[in-house]
Amino acid sequence: MRLKDQVILITGSTTGIGEHMARRFIQEGAKVILHGRDAVRGQALRKELGEDKAAFCQGSLEDAAYPEKLAADAIVAFGKVDALVNNAALTIRGRIDTTDAAFFDRMMAVNARAPMLLIRALLPELKKNTGVVLNIGSVLAHCGQANMLAYSMSKGALMTMTRNLADSLGMDRVRVNQLNVGWTLSDNEYQVKIGDGLGEGWPERLPPSVVPMGRLLMPEDIAAACVYWVGRESYPVTGTVAELEQYPIIGRYANAEGDEKK
Repeated sequence: MRLKDQVILITGSTTGIGEHMARRFIQEGAKVILHGRDAVRGQALRKELGEDKAAFCQGSLEDAAYPEKLAADAIVAFGKVDALVNNAALTIRGRIDTTDAAFFDRMMAVNARAPMLLIRALLPELKKNTGVVLNIGSVLAHCGQANMLAYSMSKGALMTMTRNLADSLGMDRVRVNQLNVGWTLSDNEYQVKIGDGLGEGWPERLPPSVVPMGRLLMPEDIAAACVYWVGRESYPVTGTVAELEQYPIIGRYANAEGDEKK
């Protein structure tokens, strides 16, 4: 019960990593505010988790006015908010030649602007409760793939915001940290990679250089790590950006000697 009596808002929590966070946080004694765009899915998950332990808020983070409403609704749900997990993100593919202004603005609105506006709206509540923000970033923030230009840029912006706010909000006892997540095998990722041309069963065909530990990260692995960062155990640490991947992200150079096991 590492999160006993905490109330945690998780954006984008009706599927994938966010859903696994919600399940794990409740197991650890928390109450959660689910968020997503699909009301049917959200309400079904709330019912499954228990209506005394989970609330659901529906809305699109592309709407600049919505984060303020989401913050207010989250506080009403259980009377307080102790932690915010900015997990929701668009992962739409786009190279430089297909990334126009509208595409870029949409990506930044959900992945960078909405987290900032949510923190802004919840700040009085977080100050009152010695609260914590956990931003879910990506290792792609450091460079990224050619077909994920805008996404990589948005996660770079999120990373800078994490450090900036950790510094500026420290005197208010509000902590802000970030997990840069590596390649994670969610249901959505499986389908996306089929669309990218990898074919059915692709996770079993990945080379050892990609999965030296024998498998990709799973959503439950990320959820387990998040328990520490949203909980009181990680106090007073703030401003940390931690990579969750199975090899070093910075400075790694692919083996060119013909033996991937060395």
